[in-house]
Order: sequence, then C-alpha cells, then structure tokens
Amino acid sequence: MRLVDIILSFPAILLAILVLAILGPSLTSAVIAVGIAVVPGPARLARGSTLRAREYEYVDAARAQGAGNRYILLRHILPNVIEPLIVLATLTLGSAIIALAALSFLGLGTQPPASDWGTLLSKGYEYMFESWAEVTFPGIAIIIATLGVNLLGDGLSDAFDPRLWSR
Repeated sequence: MRLVDIILSFPAILLAILVLAILGPSLTSAVIAVGIAVVPGPARLARGSTLRAREYEYVDAARAQGAGNRYILLRHILPNVIEPLIVLATLTLGSAIIALAALSFLGLGTQPPASDWGTLLSKGYEYMFESWAEVTFPGIAIIIATLGVNLLGDGLSDAFDPRLWSR
C-alpha cells in the first residue's frame, strides 16, 4: 500500500507522461501508463473493503466452524469486495478513455499510421475552422463512450445497492 500511496502523490496524467517518457510513445505504452496511473483507486478500495469484510460476524462464525482461509476468502469476503470494485472499474474506465485520448492527442499514445480518437482530434485540430467535422465526430465519440461507461457504472451501483431492492 505504500507504493499505492506514492503513486497517488502524483497527478495521474503527469505520472502517465512520465511512464511514457520511459517506455516510449506507443499504444501499448499508453495503456500501461494509464493503468499504472489508475490502479491506486481500486487497490485502496479493495484493501478497505477486505479489511471491513473480514471483521463481519459471519466470517468469525465460519472461522469458528473450522473453515479454511481459502473458503472464507472465496465464500464470504470476495462477494463483499467484488461488487464495489466492479462499479469503480466501470466508472474509472471513463477516465481511462479520456486519458488515452489526451495522451494520443499530445502525440504520446497511438502512433501513425494507426489511429484513435486522440490522434483524430490532433490531426483535425489543424483544420478545425475549415472542416469542423474532423474534430466534432471524434469528440462526440469520446463523449458517448465515456458517458456510456459511466451510465453503466451508475446502473451497476444501483443494481448492487441492497437499499434500493425493496423499492
């Protein structure tokens, strides 16, 4: 967790740029860089949820009945940890899409002749006033993808919330 705290001390986009400076610009390097910058959130959530779930009374009851650590982990702790992680993963994916597009826009992500939304925006940026569609449609695609993933995360959080089941 100390490594996670160190990673959290840097702004995510600057950390991603630093990793890309070390690895070199490519799509694979950009995905690794964004992954390194994004992973501390889920790691802290997983640790906190695990620490909370291991203190539940039914975990103590299973331990008192002689259940092994693997059984307790898979049967009692993992179901309590996986739900918030799935929700956070979908919400974090939207940020990762924007970060990858930003890195590609800066020329640090996908390299020509390959293309992604960020490179389409950066190439269309030069001709924005002559041909508005070159920046509008990749921008709209980024917005729709991010919004769709965030709405999926919001729907999953509602689906996993037991307080809403009685309604």
